[in-house]
Amino acid sequence: MHTYTPMTMEAFDLSLADPAPPPGLPDHLLALWHDARGDWQTAHALVEEGLTPPACHVHAYLHRREGDMSNARYWYRRAGEVAADGPGETEYRALLARYLRPNQGDRGALPQS
Repeated sequence: MHTYTPMTMEAFDLSLADPAPPPGLPDHLLALWHDARGDWQTAHALVEEGLTPPACHVHAYLHRREGDMSNARYWYRRAGEVAADGPGETEYRALLARYLRPNQGDRGALPQS
C-alpha cells in the first residue's frame, strides 16, 4: 500500500499524461485525476459512496459537471459545502488546491445516521 505524498497542482497536472495515477492518491483525488482524463464513469465510481466530506464534495462537482444539479445539490449538502455556481474549471482547480495537501479541508468520515 502506498502512502499519499503531498503534491503541487503542477505535479498533478503533469501526472495526467502518465498511464497511471500517482500512487497513494485518496479516492477523491483519484476521481479528479480520472475525470480530468475524460473518464467520468471511473471518477464517479470512486466517490459514489460518499464516505468522507471530500468524496461528497467531488461527487457533487461530478454531478454538476454532467448537468445534474438536483443530484449535485444533494452531495454539496452531504459535504457541508455551498453549491458552486461558477465555471466548472474554476471549481476543479479549487478542489485540487484544497485537497492536494493532506489534512487540508479533509474533515474525515461522515457521521453515521
